[in-house]
Amino acid sequence: MPTLNEEEGIAKCIEMILNALDAMDITGEIVVSDSSTDRTPEIAEAMGARVVTPDKGGYGYAYQYAFDRTRGEYIAIGDADCTYDFEELPKLFDLVRNGDADMAMGSRLEGEILPGSMPPLHQHVGNPLLTKFLNVFYGAGVSDAHSGMRVMSREALESLDLKTTGMEFASEMIMEAGARDLTIAEVPITYHPREGEATLESFQDGWRHVKFMLQNAPGYLFSAPGLAMSGFGGVVMTLAFVNASVGPMRFGSHSLLAGTLLLVLGVYLTYLGVFASVASNPIRKPKDPVTTFLSETVSLERGAFAGVALFALGGVYMGVQAFQWAASGFSNLPLTPENVVAFALMVVGVQMVFGLFLVDAVKQSNHH
Repeated sequence: MPTLNEEEGIAKCIEMILNALDAMDITGEIVVSDSSTDRTPEIAEAMGARVVTPDKGGYGYAYQYAFDRTRGEYIAIGDADCTYDFEELPKLFDLVRNGDADMAMGSRLEGEILPGSMPPLHQHVGNPLLTKFLNVFYGAGVSDAHSGMRVMSREALESLDLKTTGMEFASEMIMEAGARDLTIAEVPITYHPREGEATLESFQDGWRHVKFMLQNAPGYLFSAPGLAMSGFGGVVMTLAFVNASVGPMRFGSHSLLAGTLLLVLGVYLTYLGVFASVASNPIRKPKDPVTTFLSETVSLERGAFAGVALFALGGVYMGVQAFQWAASGFSNLPLTPENVVAFALMVVGVQMVFGLFLVDAVKQSNHH
């Protein structure tokens, strides 16, 4: 249990844990990772817990500091504010001990949330939305991704590459487990009103969770929007270039410019996805064929050659236009669809060349 001034609830939590250990008829230890300025550590030690003091702050760091000092074959975690009834631990523990799950979680949203236990904004918006993100991005398949009551085997815990030190640690654990195809099971639990003062900052901590999830899923943050934008932009450009119509809609010069902008932005976002996948070693790497091809298959030389070819194709046409402009005494020339397409080819060509150089430089840096 990580603790930060939990003197009002720590004794009751330890008592519930001791009752759970008796009910399971197993030997265990209670490790309190404490950063308190009140009597929390003294109360915990008096009740038989082992208190460790992290040398840095942060919710996630407190857990990681404690993990390194635990000795059990199985690890159970939870908050020390009496919101979780640790006497419900046996039903989570049995799932892991029997091999039915690598990690078992207590689901508050599938269980019972007692009045005054969770703000309505958290219960009906924040937690369901963050859980949805985790399920879509990382295939977690859970109903309550931010429940703090969890049991896992030591083997499962050690397979996770946990790095975060703040509140997003709760998300990282599920993201890592989902990315590594660990089996996560849930059981309904009862969530109780907390003892003591809350330290959670709803919007700030919620944003940290969302930001961390997106940063570690560049396929959803960059590649998917980029491919969608470039594909849609290419279709709009084509329809506008041939002056096509769909029902009452006619695609003209404005559609051509809009399609060009979407295409260029889409290619840019796609390359950001490629760069993020090779530079940051995200938990969930993009798996779409375009990003995979650009980051793992295509060589710098071939990609750069293709980019130069696109730039040259557009550049030759624009060179002819420039010559005609000069020959006409620099008079006004009409903006034709061919001009816009040529500009688009030149911009995309430049993006390909310099984008692949950047990706290759990062790859070489990683190898060294």
